[in-house]
Amino acid sequence: MTVADLVRARRGDQRIGLVFEQQQWTWDQYVHGCIQRAALIRDLAPPGRPLHVGVLLDNIPDFSMLLGGAALAGAVIVGLNPTRRDAELARDITVTDCSMIVTERKYWDLFEDLDIPVAADDRYMVDSYEWTSLLSARVDADDPMVPVTDDDLFMLIFTSGTSGNPKVVRCTHRKITQPGTAVIGLLDLTPDDVGYLPMPLFHSAGVMAGWSTTLTLGSTAVLKRRFSASEFLPDVRHYGATWFHYIGKPLAYVLATPAQSDDADNPLRVAIGNEGTYADVSEFMRRFGVSIIDGYGSTESGINLVRDSETPLNSIGAMPEGVAVVHLDTGEVCPPAEFDANGRLLNAEAAIGELVNLEGIGSFVGYYGNPEADKERVVAGRFHSGDLAYVDRDGFAYFAGRTQDWMRVDGENIATEPVERLIQRHPAVMLVSVYAVPNPSVGDDVMTAIVLHEGADTSIEDLVAFIRAQPDLGTKWLPRYIRVAATLPQTSTNKVLKRVLARERWECDDPVWFRRDREDFRPMEPDDKAELREQFAARSREHVLI
Repeated sequence: MTVADLVRARRGDQRIGLVFEQQQWTWDQYVHGCIQRAALIRDLAPPGRPLHVGVLLDNIPDFSMLLGGAALAGAVIVGLNPTRRDAELARDITVTDCSMIVTERKYWDLFEDLDIPVAADDRYMVDSYEWTSLLSARVDADDPMVPVTDDDLFMLIFTSGTSGNPKVVRCTHRKITQPGTAVIGLLDLTPDDVGYLPMPLFHSAGVMAGWSTTLTLGSTAVLKRRFSASEFLPDVRHYGATWFHYIGKPLAYVLATPAQSDDADNPLRVAIGNEGTYADVSEFMRRFGVSIIDGYGSTESGINLVRDSETPLNSIGAMPEGVAVVHLDTGEVCPPAEFDANGRLLNAEAAIGELVNLEGIGSFVGYYGNPEADKERVVAGRFHSGDLAYVDRDGFAYFAGRTQDWMRVDGENIATEPVERLIQRHPAVMLVSVYAVPNPSVGDDVMTAIVLHEGADTSIEDLVAFIRAQPDLGTKWLPRYIRVAATLPQTSTNKVLKRVLARERWECDDPVWFRRDREDFRPMEPDDKAELREQFAARSREHVLI
């Protein structure tokens, strides 16, 4: 089944397929819009160039119809991230061989003076008279009936790039259609369900778990230009949404809104997503009366895990057959994790390794134009996720961060995710990120950046006392630096950009508390930062501060 097959299957369907703000389209009208855009893409395509259409749009109907149009036209959609700017945006356009760009007025100036291989005449604005006229001229266009197969390239999607430059994942038609079918089964959806889709369509989760699901099922899709925590529940009630999809921190943001006695009075039945914390998932289900399936996955789709009712606290799910945690140094399968009576992980260095698919590469079909990255991800026919995890004796996996998230503190390897989960337990903490910063002498120090709930009445002393009191606190886990921020730098899919935090370290505008060895925490002053720089210089380690 190709994406084009799914689009054509909706032809003649008079049920409401797409809703956006005060507008709505039947599925048949939607298909007609896709056919117009398919004709437009093929007519406007620059000769001799790959039929790669760079799309930089919010979650608006034009994006959804361009996806369908590209499927019918045999074209490839390149999902451009609207938070990228200047050289980063130019890089994204260049490495994906875009031959044309479709955007909207609010983003038009981003392309001015940009050094990209897309001529000004090959850039289009969907909220312009020119675009409307081009579409109107194709109102009677026919489906081009371009032959495509399951294995043909349909979309180029960038990874989140939270720890480095984003890679470009090749997404075939099959890679888009299969997840939609899976979500329908997991959530027990029917054509009468209404999906609320606030996650960006330039990202894999928004397309695979959101758009593909409603298209496959022929149910109603409610597009949201951008996710808004304050508008979430009013939207759900207004549109009668029965399910929604999320990735990252949206659950935490919605929970941060003032609780009301009638929060559970809403039409939601179920939700699906990943990267929600156990505490957020549990509280969201209780407060809003909705069931949630939260699992583990990535744009590459080499490994997928799903939580169920038997999954223990903080686990990302039972290990699938053929998937194992492999030690980064030895390549051997790691032994099961061992815990003490307080739940403290006793054998972290032995038990924590990389999640690897020992039996193949799953749905991963490679990166675009990046053979070196392919070699890192696929070794001897096995998919290496780049994610750290450990497994308990019952076969349940626990996420421990990215392979880049290892910290070497006083000669001991520490993974960031367990430390984040521990700090997140404090009721005043809304968001937390733990990352490595260099130690003046050798190795790393632990730094954390937190965002407190609005109006939270707590202090650094209270937070530190809470952390110290946690029974599963590792001996090297207590942060040396604590940054308190109003917001944290994030991707458009609400993933914290650790590389930005790690680069800023304590040299930031936010207040930072720190401690020396066994001292109590105190605010970091300019003199403290200058003294720290001198310590790095005295040990010839200035280069690690770049």
